[in-house]
Amino acid sequence: MTNELLQDLEWRGLLYQQTDAEGMAKLLAEQSVSLYCGVDPTADSMHIGHIVPLLTLRRFQKAGHRPILLVGGATGMIGDPSGRSEERQLQTVEQIDKNVQAIRGQLERIFEFAQDGNGAQLVNNRDWIGDISTIEFLRDYGKLINVNYMLAKDTIASRLDTGISFTEFAYTLIQGIDYNHLYNNYNCRIQVGGSDQWGNITTGLEVIRKTHEEETKAFGITIPLVTKADGTKFGKTAGGAVWLDSKKTSPYEFYQFWINAADADVIKYLKIFTFLTREEIEALAVSVEEEPHLRKAQKALAEEMTRLIHGQEALDQAIRITAALFSGDLKALSAQEMKDAFKDVPSIEMAKEAKNIVDLLVEAGISSSKRQAREDVTNGAISINGEKITDLEYNVDAKDRLEDAFSIVRRGKKKYHMVKFV
Repeated sequence: MTNELLQDLEWRGLLYQQTDAEGMAKLLAEQSVSLYCGVDPTADSMHIGHIVPLLTLRRFQKAGHRPILLVGGATGMIGDPSGRSEERQLQTVEQIDKNVQAIRGQLERIFEFAQDGNGAQLVNNRDWIGDISTIEFLRDYGKLINVNYMLAKDTIASRLDTGISFTEFAYTLIQGIDYNHLYNNYNCRIQVGGSDQWGNITTGLEVIRKTHEEETKAFGITIPLVTKADGTKFGKTAGGAVWLDSKKTSPYEFYQFWINAADADVIKYLKIFTFLTREEIEALAVSVEEEPHLRKAQKALAEEMTRLIHGQEALDQAIRITAALFSGDLKALSAQEMKDAFKDVPSIEMAKEAKNIVDLLVEAGISSSKRQAREDVTNGAISINGEKITDLEYNVDAKDRLEDAFSIVRRGKKKYHMVKFV
C-alpha cells in the first residue's frame, strides 16, 4: 500500500521536495505513522490555496496513516514571513481563538476524526508554546540554531533588504519546537507543507536532531505551488480569494470557480484536489481531448470539490442555480439562491415605491432610453425574477420585491441586473 501511495502522489504531481525520500519510503513500508500539517489561524476561514497539503495528508489517512492537524494558536499570533514582503498585522488572542474554532469546523469536513486507530487529531500549539518563558525559549531552543543557519533560509533572506522583525525572524524556530513536541508526544515522523514551508520543516528536523541522543527518524515533504497554465495566480477570482467559508464564498460561487477551469488546467486540478482514481481521471482526460464541449472533467471537478467542502445538499443547490441560470427559468430559485447567483451582477439602489416598468428600466440603466425600454418590453426581452413582462403599463412594486429588498431584472438572454430597494 505504501509504495502505491507514494507512486500515486508522484503521479498526481504532489511530491516536490523530500528530506530523505529513501528513508521515508522505508519507514512507511515498515509501519503506519503519524504525520502532521500546520495551519495558522490568521483568518476565520481557509481558502483553497491552503488545502493542497491538507488533502495530501488525507491521502495518507486513506492509506492507513494518522494525520495530526496543527492549528497554530501561538504561531498565528506572530506571522510566518513565508511569501510575504511586509510584516503581518498582529491579531488579538480573542480573534485567534475565534479563527481556530472556524478552521476546526472546516477541517472536520475533510478528515475522519477519532481518538484511536488512524483517526485525525487536532492540536493547538498554544497548548505547549504558551507555557514557555522567554528565558526558557532562549536557553532551551535559541542555543540550538545558529543565526547564520537562519539567515540562509529563503523566507528570511528575502526579507533582509526590506527588513524583518525579531518576531517573524523567530517564527521558523518556534515551528521547529512544534515538530519536536509532536515527535516526542505523538510519535509524529513526517511533516507535510507547501513549498514555502521547506525552511520551517528543515528547522524542525534540526531541532529534533539536536535534542535527541538516539538516531532520529523524522522526515519532511513539500507540495509544489499550484499554478495555472496561463501563468495567472491560482485560487483568485475577480472577487478575491475562494474561501471555504460559505458566507465568504457561497457554494454556488465555489462550484462556479471549479466548473470554469480551463481545459489546460482541469486534469491537473483533478489529480491534485480530488480523490478520483487514476483510471477515472485518465478517462476524463480523454473526454477533454475528444469532446471538450461536454466539459465532463470540469463538472466532475466542481462536483467533487463542492461535495467535499460544503456537502451534498449545497452541491445540489449549486447545480440547481446553474441550471436555472442556463435555462433562464429563475422561478425555481429561492430568494437566497438568487442573491447568491447574482451577487456580482450590476446593481443599483432605488426607492421603495411603485414604478412603471419603462421608467424603472431607464432609471436603472438597463435600457438606454424610454424608446428602447418600450421595445424591450413589447419584444418580450424583459423579465423580473423569472417572470416575463410584456405590458407597458406594468408597475413594479412590493409584489416584485424578493425579501422586500431586491428584484432581479433580465434583459435579453444573459444580461442580469439587481435592483436593490431602500
